[in-house]
Order: sequence, then structure tokens, then C-alpha cells
Amino acid sequence: MIGDSAAGGKGPGSNENGLIISADFGTSGVKIAALDRSLSAIATATRRYPLSLPGPDRAEQEPEDWWSALREGIADLAAQIPDLSARASALVFCAQMCGVIPVELSGRPLRPAIVWLDKRAGSLSRAMNGGFPSLAGYRFDKLYTWTRIANGAPSHNGMDPPAKMLWLKQHEPEVWDAAARLLDVKDWLLHRATGRFVTTADSANLTWMMDTRPGREGWSPYLAGRLGIPLDRLPEIVDGTYTVGGLLPQAGTELGLAASLPVIAGAGDVVATAIGSGATGDGELHAYAGTSAWLSGFFPSRRIDIFHSYATISSSVNYRPLLIATQESAGSAFAWAARLFGGGESGAARDDDASLEALYAGIGPLRDSDPLFVPWLAGERVPVDDDRLRGVFTGLSVGHDRNALLRSVLEGVALNMRWALSKVARQKGLKTGLPLPLVGGGAVNPHFAQMLADALKLQVVVRQPRLAGVRGAGAIAAAGLGWYPSVEAAAATLTQGEALTYDPEGEGVARADRRAALLDRHRPKLISLYR
Repeated sequence: MIGDSAAGGKGPGSNENGLIISADFGTSGVKIAALDRSLSAIATATRRYPLSLPGPDRAEQEPEDWWSALREGIADLAAQIPDLSARASALVFCAQMCGVIPVELSGRPLRPAIVWLDKRAGSLSRAMNGGFPSLAGYRFDKLYTWTRIANGAPSHNGMDPPAKMLWLKQHEPEVWDAAARLLDVKDWLLHRATGRFVTTADSANLTWMMDTRPGREGWSPYLAGRLGIPLDRLPEIVDGTYTVGGLLPQAGTELGLAASLPVIAGAGDVVATAIGSGATGDGELHAYAGTSAWLSGFFPSRRIDIFHSYATISSSVNYRPLLIATQESAGSAFAWAARLFGGGESGAARDDDASLEALYAGIGPLRDSDPLFVPWLAGERVPVDDDRLRGVFTGLSVGHDRNALLRSVLEGVALNMRWALSKVARQKGLKTGLPLPLVGGGAVNPHFAQMLADALKLQVVVRQPRLAGVRGAGAIAAAGLGWYPSVEAAAATLTQGEALTYDPEGEGVARADRRAALLDRHRPKLISLYR
């Protein structure tokens, strides 16, 4: 059952000078901002935390690292805004999705979080999904039931929560037996702040145990029972604008904020970023290039493309359908290339923001002689769902230097997104030809932004790209507080202000067409190579 939205404007900091503290928890760190009533960031902070890769296809994080980073980031905000605690009107989170954190009833994690990037359950997921007769790797009856009820099915690559949950059940039975709840990243943060176990529809949908049919939204006892996952281990589903509760006294002390400060449910990073991009009309797309990449947009009804592995999920606000076509590597590929090829004249061998900007600033223009790059460094999801795929350079010669490889990595991500768009563009109701908002850390790279404009043949618009998730979550909280009549009305303010625009350029478009044609010939052979 979904909770009601917050009563408008009540509680600490509800005056005209009130601020929303919004935190966006990504894979490598948290971005935090204090947002005023226009959703402008008047102070920001960033804190990093480690990602553990303890074995092949494994990726984990310590939940307390997220909380410590939040505490330190809010202290950074308070250094910029001395009366932050008095002015704070709400705290809201958005976070990476598809994580699994088994916790005791107290909320204490029983093991490190298995985060979205983890693919250890890939073979288990394929077995869970498969059988005879099959379609697109799914047994007919399973596919029919999942798509009818949940509008999708677990990915074959093991990244979705149900396969991770079943992996715990099989391989760590003592953890499974002790787990009172199975939480996503944002869910754990909300419990740490308020003591309540809740989730939002976007995270619930991606467990593939939620009924997303209009008028029937909620946990599906049938889907959960078929997977063997008890419903009482899943948190309550609430709307993103819902006030989960007041900040617990201990949490308030740790964060330097007032106890009872309203904590808003928020959203997963995909939904928050969609809202933060400003492209909230039906059929409008935005592009994200962070650690991963996606093309996404709201639609008036559920959509699904089984053969190309994308669909709409229920967003955290009013269950509004949000199409997501996710690809696994974007900024992670840029950072990988920087670590690998970043020595030499620039001296930039690290993958922090400053080093990346210094490195990519001097790579020069694309050339037809550059090698082609396929960015499947962590497998792929759209339009081919297979964790076994791996990245490839093709066409290498002794004449290629590190700049040629760096250019190829940027171009490879852009052309990979073109590949995804070629499938998404078939959706009825998609508004074509509109400027495409580009958000995420990759958007600050002008080389990549221009390559993407040329590859997609669309004007690319970049406006505060690193804060899209923070501002989108802020828009949800602002509607929950009653500052705006709706989340969409709040999001309309996010398209104001200066922006960088990148128009498709004739020579670049022609080159992208030629290079894409070459990749189109290579991809089927590369895919078959890894299967």
C-alpha cells in the first residue's frame, strides 16, 4: 500500500528561507546540496567512498561508508551555511539501485551490500529465467507471467535483486536465515535516518516482485512466492513525496541536523535523474553518462521490448511509467582508459575529476583511422542482455598512440548509446528531434558531448549535469513539502538558466555514420565470440 504525501511546509525550516538537503549516492561517492525554494544549489559537497571488488563479477560496499560520507558532506555544507540546521526543511535521498542489503530487525547489515555492478548471480539468473520452450532466454510461461504482472523480467546478467537474493539463500544460508529485511541502498539509508523500513516503487519494480498494473500496484504475493522470497522480508512501498518520518535523535546528532527533521522517501537514481534533467513530458528523452549510461523518459503507459531488454518501470512518483534503456559502461570506461593510458606527457594517470579533465582535454579530434572500441567492460544490458560480453578494440595498428585509444573510448560509448537509441526510437509516442538533455559526470567532457550529438544526430544540452540526481530528488521533496503543486511543476524550474549546447556537425555526423556502419558489421561476431 502506498503512503500519502507529506503535509506541506510543516516542521523545522519551513519558512521562506528553508532549504532541502538532497543527497545522491552513486557508485563511487555521494553528491550533496542545499537547495533553496527555486531548487538552486546554494552549497554543494562531494564525498567519496570505496567500492570493493572481492572476486570475479563481485562488487560490494559497506553501508556505513555511505552514512559516514553523508555525515562528512553535511558538515561541509554547514561550513558554507552556518545556520544550516535551523534552515533545513527536509532531508531527501536518491541512490544507486538494484543493490541487496540483508539486515537484522535493528537495521544492522549482516554483510556488505551487494551493489548493482555485481554479476556473481549471472548463471543463477539464466537458470532462474530459462527453460523449454523459451523466447529471448526466458521460459514462455515465466516470461508471460512476469511481463503481464511486472512489465518486465529479471535480467540474464544477474544484476537484478532477485538473483542476488537467491544467491544469498544458496551460498550464505546463515545470512539468509538471519535477515529480517532485504533492502536496496536508499531503503537502508531511510531506515538509518528514521528507523522505518520503506522503499519506493522504482526499487520495488526492479525486484520483479511488484505488480505494476494500473490500479493493482503493490507487492505481488504470486511473484514473490514463485521466487521463494517471503513478502515479510520486503519493505513497505511508499510514494517518493511521502514523509517517512522525522530524523531520529541519534541520526540528527550524527548529521548535525535537528531531530524530527522530515525525511522524504525520494527515488532511485534513474527516476531522480529523469526529473532533474527537466525532460518530464511524455515521450521526452534524456541521456545519462555516469559510471553507466542510459536513455530514459516518461511515457503515459507501460512499455516493453523483450528482445532488446528494456521497459518502463513504475517511478517513485504516482507510479508514472519511466522507460529505461541501460548500458553498463560509460564513465567507468573513461576512467579505465585514463588509468591505463593516462601516463606520459599529461601525467594524468588517476581517474579523479581533475585528472580526467586534464587528460581528455588534449586528445585531439577524431580520425577515421582511429581504432573502434566496444565498451562492454562489464558486460551489456541494452540492447543485448549478457554479462559475458567484454570490451574490444578493433583495428589497432602500430601507428596508434594513447590519444587515439582515448578518442576511441569516448566514441565507443557514444556509438553504443546510438545502438540503444536505434531500438528505443521504435516506441510509439516518442518525441523525436527534440534537444536531448545530457546529465552525469560524462556530460562535462566536451569531446564526448559533441561525439554524442554527432552520433545521435540531435542537439545535446548540458545544464548542471552533475547535480541532476540531487536536484531531481529535491524536486520530489519540494512537492512533498507543498512548495510546488506537483513534482512536474518543481522540475520545470530546472530547465532555467544557462546551458551548453552541442549541435550535430556535418563532418562529425558523416564520420559517426561510417563508424557506426563498421560496428554494426562487427557486433554480431563479437557477441557470438563470447557466448
